[in-house]
Order: sequence, then structure tokens, then C-alpha cells
Amino acid sequence: MPIHPAPRIAVIACGVLEEELNSCAVHDNNKVVVTVQMEQGLHNTPQLLQEKVQATIDQLEADHDITAIVLGYGLCSRGTEGLTSKTCSLVIPRAHDCITILLGSKERYAQHIQERPGTYWYSVGWNRNHTPPGPDRIPNLRTELEKKFDDEEDIDYLLECEEHSMRMYSTASFIDTGGGGTKEESCYTKQCANCLGWEYEHLSGDLDLLQALLNGEWDDDRFLIIPPGRSFRMSGDDNVIELV
Repeated sequence: MPIHPAPRIAVIACGVLEEELNSCAVHDNNKVVVTVQMEQGLHNTPQLLQEKVQATIDQLEADHDITAIVLGYGLCSRGTEGLTSKTCSLVIPRAHDCITILLGSKERYAQHIQERPGTYWYSVGWNRNHTPPGPDRIPNLRTELEKKFDDEEDIDYLLECEEHSMRMYSTASFIDTGGGGTKEESCYTKQCANCLGWEYEHLSGDLDLLQALLNGEWDDDRFLIIPPGRSFRMSGDDNVIELV
């Protein structure tokens, strides 16, 4: 029988998944040869996310003998839409954002959103990489705005808009994936819920989707494989994404 070389996988992932990637790394059978973690928050500027991830893809293709580049992202405000590679395959979970990755499947994510449409998500990575709604949100945001604007009325208006947007939510859901910092961050999420008058919910995370991504177990139901020279876009159905 012919001997096939082991796949060489590069990972590009949002920094919000750092703990989960570390948990999965010990099981990846040495398939992953390089991991690049991008700064959290790029989804707030989708074009910037697309530009930075595409530049990283181009660099990995040039500098490494890579079989596939897997993306620890979902559509993420459509910021990943249009990504492409020249010489290797891209692989991305069928996910709207990283919450699907933390929960383990697009089906579980969709069911939860249907049952609790007022959910704001928390996790170790989310709490560490940005200030979530809670006791520190408005003070920290005011400090950031004061660096950008001189007019106090403008700052007060933007803070009022932020507080108004938080009224859309009613549940603080903490996703527990079993990594370091879980106890501290779940307690902080409870504080946030109490501060806002929201219900607190503690959910068990599921790393099967992320582990399969790292292991090269890319079934069509959970992942989209994008051949060299092709790209993808939002599909508008349960598949989430489709080839272009």
C-alpha cells in the first residue's frame, strides 16, 4: 500500500479561542505545524478582519509546506467571506461565529437562539479579550471615548446608545469549556447578570467541532473545504456557507 504523508495543517484562529485551542492541542496527533492567533474584535470591522486573515493566509502559503489552512472562525459578521488560497485548501466550520465553535455544532447554536433570543454570550476568552456587559462596561467605554472625543455631550449620547442596546438582552450565558480560568470568569459573568438584572445561565461547552477541525476530520455537514483558487460566501440556509 502507498504511504501517504501526514497532513500538515496551519491554524488561523481568533484569540478568543486561545484556551480551547490549548485544550485541543495535546490531541492533534502532530498534524498542526503552525498556529496563528489573531486579535479579538476584528469582526467589529469586517473588512479589516478579511484583510488581516487573508494576509496571514498568503504568508503561511509562502513560508510553510502546508497541506491545508483551517480557520478558527465562523462567518463573523461576514468578515471571512471571500477568503481564498492559491496552493492549499482552506477549511472553515459551518458557523456564524465562534459561539457555534464553543457550543460544538450549528444545530445547538440555532436551537439555543430560538429558545433564548435575548442571550448575550460569555466565555473565558470573551471575558478576557473585551469588556462584556456588566459593572465595568460603561466606565471602560467612557475612558475609551474620552480618548477619541472632546465633547462630553457626544460621549454621553454614545453611552446612552450602548445602554439602550443592552436592553435587547435578558440572559447572560456562560459557556464552560473546561479550560483555565473557568471558575473566575463564570463568577464574573454572574456579577454581570446581577448588575444588569439578567438571568444567568451556565452552559457546558463542547470541543468536538474544534477538535475535528484540528484533526482533519472534515465531514461536509460540519465543515466547508475550499479548494485552491476558490472562495466562499454566506449561503442563507442551514449550511451557513457555500462555495463560490
